[in-house]
Amino acid sequence: MGQDRRDTMGSTDMLGLTGKVGIVWGGGFGMGERSSLRLAEAGAAVAVVDLLQERAEKVAAEINAIGGKAVALVADCTDEASTQVALDAAEAALGPVDVMITVIGLGVWGQLLDFTMDQWMDSHRLNLTSFFLPARAVARSLIRNGRPGAIACVSSVSGLTAAPNHGGYGAAKAGMINLVRTMANEWGQHGIRVNAAMPGAAATPRLEMPPAALEKFKEMLPLQRPAEPDELAKALVFLVSDMASYITGDNLRVDGGWTSRFLMQGGVGGMSKTAK
Repeated sequence: MGQDRRDTMGSTDMLGLTGKVGIVWGGGFGMGERSSLRLAEAGAAVAVVDLLQERAEKVAAEINAIGGKAVALVADCTDEASTQVALDAAEAALGPVDVMITVIGLGVWGQLLDFTMDQWMDSHRLNLTSFFLPARAVARSLIRNGRPGAIACVSSVSGLTAAPNHGGYGAAKAGMINLVRTMANEWGQHGIRVNAAMPGAAATPRLEMPPAALEKFKEMLPLQRPAEPDELAKALVFLVSDMASYITGDNLRVDGGWTSRFLMQGGVGGMSKTAK
């Protein structure tokens, strides 16, 4: 009958993350928290990085309590020096980083005719720079250490579709989609893969809709509901795992069918806010 497949079918072994070091930027909240926990469950040591110390410490403590290995760190990922300090601390505590997930972003909403330059710059700083700086820092570390690796971030269907009040956010997320492709092309020669998970709407505290509007919105989605944070986390962990070893430069749609229905319509009419 051939080799007993039970020896090769363990989920964590298939992911190939056992014994690796992961860093999760924005790892103390929502999708980031779930990503930190999922990486740890897959056997990786995890550096949980967050803007707020207490959030990072809570998640790291939970990982350590279940027998994993984690450290809590603080960083402002829109600041190059702060990002590098956190990465250096993570590698000093856990060893060279193998995989990275970043779950950082915030909507800056409004009509473009009314947008101030501060709003425009904030939208790009909070959504695009906050991915670029950690990804570049980790890529430099991987290349310096001669190690292959994987990077995953959270983009958004707002980078593909247009919707009211999403101009600044959508432009930044479209930039992220292109940045993922460019990083994948530039860094692939070093064995570094770069991908994004692309949500539509996720059931986090940042999903701000009146109840009636939320119900109407859910009815428009093929799966009839927003994503749970853990569903996005599982996609991110998949993208940095060995299960995705020949996937790079991709934006994986984890949107409940949003773009399959609305991409050709230019967005969701009447919708003003989405969030990670």
